[in-house]
Amino acid sequence: MSGLRLGVSQTQPCNYLPDRQERLLFTLPDEPLDAGFYQQLLALNFRRSGEQIYTTYCEGCQQCQSVRLPSQEFLLSTNQRRAWNKAKRSGWQYQLVHYDDKACCTAKYYELYQSYINNKHSDSPMSPASPEQMSYLWQTQWLEVRFLEQYVNNELVAVTVVDCTPDAFSAVYTFYQTGQVLPYGTLAILALVELAKVKHIHFVYLGYYIQHCQKMSYKARFLPQQRFIAGEWLSFR
Repeated sequence: MSGLRLGVSQTQPCNYLPDRQERLLFTLPDEPLDAGFYQQLLALNFRRSGEQIYTTYCEGCQQCQSVRLPSQEFLLSTNQRRAWNKAKRSGWQYQLVHYDDKACCTAKYYELYQSYINNKHSDSPMSPASPEQMSYLWQTQWLEVRFLEQYVNNELVAVTVVDCTPDAFSAVYTFYQTGQVLPYGTLAILALVELAKVKHIHFVYLGYYIQHCQKMSYKARFLPQQRFIAGEWLSFR
């Protein structure tokens, strides 16, 4: 870890807190990476973007707290259990899949991704959607990336891009059919925890949580969880 070389981004307006400035630390392009090393970095508040790994490095701000769920300890809330059971009664199924040829994912997923961006994030930097933008989510040569696919009556309705390390699943991004009755975002997390339990994977990482960002408030509803705060993991129950 001590030999890891990192770059520092330019300061720019924060995408989540309008009164703050954002800065990132990121791995350099020629830095050797693998799944085991990435697992160590996940435990230090890092995330993956394309081929690089990054973490927040904002002056005077530590609001971005990585969230992880200990799979064997996780308990469904009443609302989560209700959503899970309703989905099961509605012809809902899921599977975690791997594709050697990622080019097929673009053809399979893009219509769903484009619709999601147009309906949920039309006013964000992610709009307009493009196939290149979507495929960047799983663009990496040094890590196994799988896809959690959700189906209702055999129709693809949601996809989660999942980074896989020896002892963790890391949810990179989820996109889904909007305007539907089932909460596909919640179901994606519950399905990943269920798979982690079966496969004896210790943690499911949900990315960053920011207390005062409404878009991230849903992450606090999954308990028990751990958050990386001031250099250590603290438990919330």
